[in-house]
This record gives sequence, C-alpha cells and structure tokens, in this order.
Amino acid sequence: MQETPGVVIAESRLGELHVVLGGTGGAGASVVRELAANGKRVRAASRRRHNDPEVEWVVLDARQADDVKRACAGASVVYHCANVPYRDWEAQLPVIADAVIAAAAAAGATLVVMDNLYMYGPVDGPMTEATPRRPVGHKGRLRSELEKKYLSAHRSGTVRLTIGRASDFYGAFGLSAPLALAIDPMLQGKRASWIANLDAPHTLSYLPDVARGLITLGERSEALGQIWHIPAAEPLTGRQFITMAAEAIGRHAEMSRITLPMMWLAGLFDAQIREATEVYYQFAKPFVIDAAKFTNAFGGHVTAHREAIPVTVEERRRRPAGSSQRGAE
Repeated sequence: MQETPGVVIAESRLGELHVVLGGTGGAGASVVRELAANGKRVRAASRRRHNDPEVEWVVLDARQADDVKRACAGASVVYHCANVPYRDWEAQLPVIADAVIAAAAAAGATLVVMDNLYMYGPVDGPMTEATPRRPVGHKGRLRSELEKKYLSAHRSGTVRLTIGRASDFYGAFGLSAPLALAIDPMLQGKRASWIANLDAPHTLSYLPDVARGLITLGERSEALGQIWHIPAAEPLTGRQFITMAAEAIGRHAEMSRITLPMMWLAGLFDAQIREATEVYYQFAKPFVIDAAKFTNAFGGHVTAHREAIPVTVEERRRRPAGSSQRGAE
C-alpha cells in the first residue's frame, strides 16, 4: 500500500481503471454502482469514506491538485462528478476544474465531465447542445466559463475530454429538487412541494440513465471534444411527478407551490435557498432537453418514469436514518 498526505491508495486489481471523482454524490454514486455492476475496476474519490468491497475508495479534497493527481494515477477514464454547495461554486469549482484537468492529463486518461444546464438561461423550446448561452445569473455565467475552460483544454491537446449534461436528477442517491421537495417529504408523511409552476413540463433525469450515458461517453472516441445531452424519459410536470411518487408511496398526492417571494424570504435564513432563486426560471415554464444528438450517435435505452419512480421511492425508503447523501459531491 502506498500512503500520501491526504490520499491513501490501495493496490488495485489488474485491469482498466475507472476513477470517479465525487463518488458519493448523486451522479458519482450512480456511476460507481453501474461500473461495479459491469465488473469494471473502480476507484471512487470523495470527501468521506464509503465501505464497498467491490470499489477502492479514496478520501480527498478535490481542490488539492496533488491529491487529485494521485487519485487519478493509472486511470483509463476519469469521471468528474464532484460538486460543492452553491455558495462555494465561484471560489471552488474553477480550482477543482484545473486540478481535474491536470490529473486526467497526467494519467493519459479520458475525462468525462458531468455538467448541468445553467449556462443556457431561460429558453423557448427544447434545449439542444447548440442552444445559445444566455445565462441570467452568476452561477450560469460560471458554468458557461467552465465549459470554455474544458473545451479549450481538449482543443489544445492538454487532455481528451467530453461533457455530458442532464436535467434535475432523481434516484437512489443525492438531494435534488425532485427528491428534497417531493419524494423525501412524502416518505416522511409530509406534503410535497414544487417550485414555481406545477404544470410546466420539465425534463427529469433518472440517475441510472445518467450514469449509463456518462459511461458511454467515456467509451466512445467519437464523443471526445463535444457536449452531449444525456437522454431522459419524456418530460413531466411537477404535478405528474408528485402524483406518480404518491402512488408509489401509497398515499394521497398533497402538493403545494413554492413562489419566488417564498424563496426570497427563506433565503434570508438559508444560503442554499437564496442561491437557488437564480434558477427559479427553470421551473416557471417548460424546461426540456433535446438529446437527439446522443441518441442518433449512440442509441441507448431510457427508463420510463413509471418504472423509475417506484424504484426510487423504495431505495429512498431503505436509506439509513439520518442519511445525508447529497446531490452534489
């Protein structure tokens, strides 16, 4: 065993190595699960240790470039699923991006970046990879700048990379709006909530589908140097999602709407909610992704919501009491 100041890396099984940064977050944990289920050799890195005999776990701070470089040593593919709370985005995400790019480059690995949709800003009609970048707030502008950073690193020959984008997550892991506002409260016997508009169609991405999409991008050389929207099932309104979740839980669907003034008021006491007001627009009118580019290039199966929501409910129901898994790790 080799020990380093901040990172402990065990001797690994022979075979191609897949490294997942942010391995206990929503997307990262789902990628780890999918890779391990397929018999891949996996090293997962996060701020806290997790016990899994099928996976090699590394505890690190993704802002520490040397630690990230050690964690990625020997990797064939690096999946960058690490994230931080909203309030830390501007200070920390560029630092993490630089560390991850350098680490993947040093390993000679393909870098797969998990991204969101903030850089597009308010849109009319489905979003494609060519949708103009018109962010309305500092988080959207940051995401647009990070996109440029990543693609520049690829074009300069620094690292081979590809970017996968998905909409709001739901599934076993993480803490996204559909989980924190709808499924988890209903599992606790409380009323479900939805931001802005209960009847606006919204793309909701099931995490196992996201994981399979990211892994596909890491396996296909034609994905390199490009942005890809990961396929999801048909858009649902908040009302439809909550109703399906309530049916799976076995209770009546009680729901309420969270308005922008309500978020402003709550934001006086909660920095995360205050920061979330920037993306209120995403729930106020249709917010739908077009993933035809990915489907035409790679095909792939997406899980129907009527199958995915009951599985999510059951897995969330079985979580240990006090579980704090987050949507961004």
